[in-house]
Amino acid sequence: MNIIAIVGRPNVGKSTLFNRLTESRNAIVDETAGVTRDRQYGHSDWNGKRFSVIDTGGYVMGGDDEFEVEIRKQVSLAIDEADVILFLVDAREGLTPMDEDVAEMLRKCPKPVVLAANKVDNSAQMDSLAEFYSLGLGEPYPIAGVTGSGTGDLLDALVKDFDSGEDDPTDGLPRIAVVGRPNVGKSSFINMITGEHRSVVTPIAGTTRDSVYSHYNLFGFDFNFVDTAGLRRKAKVSEDLEFYSVMRSIRAIEASDVCILMLDASQGLEQQDLNIFSLIQRNHKGVVIVVNKWDLVQKETNTHRDYERLIKERIAPFDDVPIVFTSVINKQRIFKVLETAKQVYEARSRRISTAELNDTLLPIVKEQNPPPSVKGKWVKVKYITQLPTAYPQFVFFCNLPQYVRDPYKRFVENRMRELWDFHGVPMTIYFRAK
Repeated sequence: MNIIAIVGRPNVGKSTLFNRLTESRNAIVDETAGVTRDRQYGHSDWNGKRFSVIDTGGYVMGGDDEFEVEIRKQVSLAIDEADVILFLVDAREGLTPMDEDVAEMLRKCPKPVVLAANKVDNSAQMDSLAEFYSLGLGEPYPIAGVTGSGTGDLLDALVKDFDSGEDDPTDGLPRIAVVGRPNVGKSSFINMITGEHRSVVTPIAGTTRDSVYSHYNLFGFDFNFVDTAGLRRKAKVSEDLEFYSVMRSIRAIEASDVCILMLDASQGLEQQDLNIFSLIQRNHKGVVIVVNKWDLVQKETNTHRDYERLIKERIAPFDDVPIVFTSVINKQRIFKVLETAKQVYEARSRRISTAELNDTLLPIVKEQNPPPSVKGKWVKVKYITQLPTAYPQFVFFCNLPQYVRDPYKRFVENRMRELWDFHGVPMTIYFRAK
């Protein structure tokens, strides 16, 4: 598909327009300047022409702030990737020196640039557009990103040379969300895997704010990756911006198939890690635990085994979870993470025929290890089937389901995990009256 990159100085409404064009709320919108840092991708269509849209951070020339330097790199990458550049300015504030800096950069760009003046909410503001002609980028299109006013004419100009485009080839692919506390290496992992500077990486906790989507199609793997903002304890979330970031991270977990829960090996498994693990489990998502920064841990003979045992003790009773020890910065076992995530996705999608379930499992629950009697009454399982849901759910039809206790359900679950390899996948077992 053709690609449109939205660029401009900070706080001119780029993310608001991105959300309007993609009909989503993927980009965080706030009055604070400099909210967007990473490149954010979305899809749109206009008059039968499908295209991609890239939201970028506010471009500031000459600043030596670490985030400003990284944002400039992200903007440059978006411009290189795009077919058309949408240069957004703020009609309310008028022409600023920062607008002129961005325009100077874009005039050197060989790609078509379309100028749009945002926040034009009434006809009186139309008179203020004349000063933007001095940028030398043609006629400014007056729009209001919040209401959508004027975006039709703007889109006509943007897509006039586009072909019809194709459906997004990434639709329907497995969605792998990389989640964890701030500064455990999630963005570094995504950048290392994809081989792109896809997410801004700094030593500062909370660098990632939006959920950043990436398509990975190499070495037999075909995933949609989601890099998320670090999740801190609720009591420590004080800013609105961080609240929005946390909500988008939670939404990414809810929309995923498998979650890679990344830990910092030097800090160990903390309570917030357990909270995130519980959130993944409650949403019935596959999970791979990745212990990153393993190179920083002083090792002895059984360090690896003891660390893994400690994790499984803390996450019990759902401890049938793969654990991979990595060092992203040293490229240690990062592709092992992909292999494991693929195996967990396949396990979560596994379907067992009713005949196989009853032939294999029914003798175990009827003869070898039936449910214990309660008040002199015996539970007799008659029939087993798997429900047609996105994650493994099984129904055991029996005569007295109210007498089946949780320890027996855990026994049945463990036997099923042994028989059909549901490693890393939460599953639900119901006992129902026949």
